[in-house]
Amino acid sequence: MKLLNKTSNPAFTNYFFENDNFSSRKMSVSGIMLKSLISIMVVAAITVGIWKLYSNGINVRWFTLGGMISAIIISIVISVRQHWAHILVPMYVLAKGCFLGGITAYAHAKFPELPYQAIGVTIITFFVMLVLYQTRIIVVTKKFKSVVITAVASIFVVYIVSWILSFFGIKSFVWGTSWFAIIFNIVAIIFASLSLLLDFDFIERHKNKSPKYKEWIATWGLLVTIIWLYVEILRLMRKFAIRF
Repeated sequence: MKLLNKTSNPAFTNYFFENDNFSSRKMSVSGIMLKSLISIMVVAAITVGIWKLYSNGINVRWFTLGGMISAIIISIVISVRQHWAHILVPMYVLAKGCFLGGITAYAHAKFPELPYQAIGVTIITFFVMLVLYQTRIIVVTKKFKSVVITAVASIFVVYIVSWILSFFGIKSFVWGTSWFAIIFNIVAIIFASLSLLLDFDFIERHKNKSPKYKEWIATWGLLVTIIWLYVEILRLMRKFAIRF
């Protein structure tokens, strides 16, 4: 039963919100949304900057690799040092900006309109899921959470195994443009979208209860899901562009 109190997003598990101390200032939805919006704007600015570097002939591979590794390390530190979130989350934003800037620059170089389309689809998906949640057209039940958590965990394992195999020169199907790879990508997008519902639900249940500083934890959680969704959409569009 404890599993069902979690979400598919590690930032929104009870680990981060249990044993909340009593504070006069509480976590609010408006505070989370403001921090999330500012963070997304910073990511976008860094991405544009790296686009310009790439267009000027500068190799941005190290921005991409460094951003990815830094984001992973920072996420681990956030997991054990929650009270540092107000410092670590902005660092995570910078790291993710470098990572997204790199992969988006490569996509933009080959398919100039692709990143803009992916951003548009991501924004639309976010607001559609928000409306679906607010209107309760989709109700986040315990069974719903269980299905989404299991699916997301499975997708994560496939990506990890595929990444490890790449070190041995074995190319996994998930990186190709076969119909199987495309279907897997679509499934990942579906569950990334559904993960937003779980994030919204967890934030709503903890608003005005958890301490104010945990707005940074919640912001981090939303960014994890939104960025994952964008990357999956960008990858899918790239596959379609190459295939068709």
